[in-house]
Amino acid sequence: MKLHIMRRLGGNLHKAMALPALLLFAVFFLIPLAQGIGISLTDSNGVAKPNFVGLQNFADFFRDDRAKRDIANTVLFAAASAPLLNLFGLAYALLLDRPFPGRNAVRAIVYLPAVISPLIMGYIWYFLLQPGRGFLHQVGERYGIGALQTDWLGSASTTLWVIVLVNVWQYVGMTMIVYLAGLQSIPGEVLEAARIDGAGYWTTLRSITIPLLAPSININVVTNIIGSLSVFDIIVALTDGGPGYSTESLSLYIMRMLYGSFTGYSTAVAILLFLIILVPVSVYLMLMRRRQIEA
Repeated sequence: MKLHIMRRLGGNLHKAMALPALLLFAVFFLIPLAQGIGISLTDSNGVAKPNFVGLQNFADFFRDDRAKRDIANTVLFAAASAPLLNLFGLAYALLLDRPFPGRNAVRAIVYLPAVISPLIMGYIWYFLLQPGRGFLHQVGERYGIGALQTDWLGSASTTLWVIVLVNVWQYVGMTMIVYLAGLQSIPGEVLEAARIDGAGYWTTLRSITIPLLAPSININVVTNIIGSLSVFDIIVALTDGGPGYSTESLSLYIMRMLYGSFTGYSTAVAILLFLIILVPVSVYLMLMRRRQIEA
């Protein structure tokens, strides 16, 4: 009887301890989400009294060719940026996990761009890449290297890839740090046992290191998907969505619609962006959970 009472008290204590977190979740997520859904169903311009329009804002979005192109830009950017961040972040982590002179300095150099504002970093790269006056153009002109005199930010076919590479260069250090933490949590005895059994580097990496890095991989994949799909600052600094609207992302589109006094419409687009982010993240987490159950 006493054991039953203690278990009930313990269960109630756990619920009470979770209550503050649930309240914060409700205040900072559920309530704003509900308010956003309500605004998205109106023709609000942020000033006059809004009128209910139902799903009209969502229908208008899918009839807008510019909005469809922005979806394609956002998804293409994420599809290129997120895998590259994980690939190069893991490569850096494996390389810098080994002891060598100056290792900490190299780690700091790789990580340093991640602590700089993406807006400032974008402007730095703009001054490097801008046609006619950029640093690369000047170097190419001085030494007769035609490839460096390319208008990197003036062609729709190359500009988005330049933005991807700049984004990867800036945030690969953050991904690397997460992988380094995962590598350092792997017991040395496990790796030593694999070497004694005759396993080579690539066999150990594939069969032991990568599986034990699963938590770090999950963190990096989810955060990189979210960050890539919500890209904003680097595009504003480098191209401002140009040339034309060829590199405009959904985040930038939302801001412009909001400043254009289309508050209800921009809120509807923000909800769609939330869903666009939620779907791949949920699918990935579901697949990982299923894989863990099968294992």
